[in-house]
Amino acid sequence: MALKLIQRFPLLGQFGILRYPPVGPVLPSRLLRTRSEGQSSCVGYVFTSSSSKKLQSDYGIRNLTTIVKEPSFFASSSVGLHKDSFPRFRLTRLHQPTAAEDQAFQQRLTNCSSSRQVFKLLRSVEIMSDTMAAEALHRVADLEQEGASLKDPTVLENDTIRALCFQLEQDSGWLTDAGIVSTLLAGTRLFLDPWSTLMVRLVSESQERLDRGQMSVRQLCSLGQAMLAIGGSSCVMLEQVMKQIQKQKPADWSLEDLIAAYMLMQGGVGQDGKYHHLLNAMHTHAMKVTYCMGPSAVSGLLGALVSLNQMQAMPLVISLCKQSVRHVPHFTDDELTAVLGALMHFGHSDHYFVEAMERYVPRMAFTSHPETVTKVMQFFGRRNILSETVVDAIAESFVYRADDYSTSQVTRQIMALGKLGYLPPNAGDVFRKVETILRTRLSHFQPRTLLNLLHSCTLVERFPVNFVPKVFNNFFLQELQEQSTGLDQIAMAQLTQLYMTLKLECPNYKGPRLHPNYWVKSFLTSGRSLETSVDVQLYNSVTNGLVDLLGARSYFGSKVLTPYCYTLDVEIKLDEEGYVLPASHNDDVHKRIALCIDGQKRFATNKRQLLGKEAIKQRHLRLLGYEVVQVPYYEFEQLQTKSSAMEYLHQKVFPHTYRMSW
Repeated sequence: MALKLIQRFPLLGQFGILRYPPVGPVLPSRLLRTRSEGQSSCVGYVFTSSSSKKLQSDYGIRNLTTIVKEPSFFASSSVGLHKDSFPRFRLTRLHQPTAAEDQAFQQRLTNCSSSRQVFKLLRSVEIMSDTMAAEALHRVADLEQEGASLKDPTVLENDTIRALCFQLEQDSGWLTDAGIVSTLLAGTRLFLDPWSTLMVRLVSESQERLDRGQMSVRQLCSLGQAMLAIGGSSCVMLEQVMKQIQKQKPADWSLEDLIAAYMLMQGGVGQDGKYHHLLNAMHTHAMKVTYCMGPSAVSGLLGALVSLNQMQAMPLVISLCKQSVRHVPHFTDDELTAVLGALMHFGHSDHYFVEAMERYVPRMAFTSHPETVTKVMQFFGRRNILSETVVDAIAESFVYRADDYSTSQVTRQIMALGKLGYLPPNAGDVFRKVETILRTRLSHFQPRTLLNLLHSCTLVERFPVNFVPKVFNNFFLQELQEQSTGLDQIAMAQLTQLYMTLKLECPNYKGPRLHPNYWVKSFLTSGRSLETSVDVQLYNSVTNGLVDLLGARSYFGSKVLTPYCYTLDVEIKLDEEGYVLPASHNDDVHKRIALCIDGQKRFATNKRQLLGKEAIKQRHLRLLGYEVVQVPYYEFEQLQTKSSAMEYLHQKVFPHTYRMSW
């Protein structure tokens, strides 16, 4: 077995690391990815002596070392334990805990809110199974993990965790398959040094169990996640794991096996279209068992589908959305955040899900995590769903909680209001709070975030006159260009519309102007746009009616780009006496009529209210001298005959003109 491990990890032999290393210091080593004869070995990590901060250096003790994270490597720690570490643990071999005892231990672990409480619980347990010990390590990781490191690396100095790891190290040969792979995965989550005695023994034992070919799907997935963390996606051992998983039939898997497989694929194994046949089989099986999924399973599976960008799995997304309706009150904040993020990613919403959210949000708006509350607002804004119940509840909580929100969270909540074009009953309090935040934390805003916030305010007729000078400042514009998103078309359109708003709606504004270099010619662009394209079918029906009304197609212009960046669906020109002029005529034009042919996409999905970007367009066109005539889809689609359509358009366009029949 030692020879096989050295073959799979070629540099182990080079550094003299055998299957059971002698007790002594575990030294950081510089290891590189190697590749021979087309076969990849597990990747190593560069740990130099200069990057190690020793927390204990007594001779004869394997040091617990925190490895400082280098630019392209994960942070790691090696757990070193003295033979006489206190306390001692006994991992039972013969008499496994009953299901009730295991469940009680799991519940007590879940209730632990700090690592210290976990250690206290461990010291109170006289005998435990190897899987219980592994779960304790996982709970410490849950509490301490923060990104690619631990919030407090010194937690690994605690005598309790050192003693537990030492016992697992000594007993590694007889641990169960489940215990081995779970402990190894916990070690990667705690960023233990892959070359520490404990981790090397666990990898060695895992390889031996893997070669036997008797691991369950769940155990294979746990091992795969661990090897992905240690060696990356090209690790030989990971490839062996995936070969064994592919031999299994997903249709025969339990729900726990299925979720474990999705988590493995999400971790990076299933990226770039790899194993798509396996994924499709998993989707098919998931559709059949969605009805029995709990909150964590629904949330985890939706999160995996997002990470894997499984746009072809929309039937599964819809099924999971339906299942999530019953779980809305029971989701944790993290789970609900993941569910909402997934529904936004896939562009799906469900009437029953919205109703469930309307019942739940008023109870959680003041108590849930700020990111969860923000995600709720984002979801309703992104899906164009105007729910006064939800928005009003969050707006009320905003006044009291906004001081604890990040600048991003403040901005995203106001952006939802701007998107929906909706002002809650306490709008005055909300925007006074926004003004206070801008005044006290202006320097904390990222350039793009600040631009989004100020632009969103104007969509609902709230004008941040005192803060716009910063946006039009050359230094700010340079910062905006240097951001990762850059000064793209949408940012320039926002700047242009913001400047137009101040000139049209704030005539007393005397601050700096936006340099013409940053102006755009049109707000209507592909992708994200400050205007919504006209609905083609509705447009054709309306223009056919106009031809019947005016007598010829030449008497109105279509999709006319104005000098003010807005695109008119239809433009009709009148002379001083009220006669219609040909569209090509530019002299003696006394009045211009802008016909807004508003399809469903220009309104909230559940209300007959224009979205913010359409409301500001019509507001600006009126201020620019156009007579705006709105033709909403819900009125025009009720007209069944040509004559009724012509009569409707006559009343809309020429309400004060008598028309004889012809």
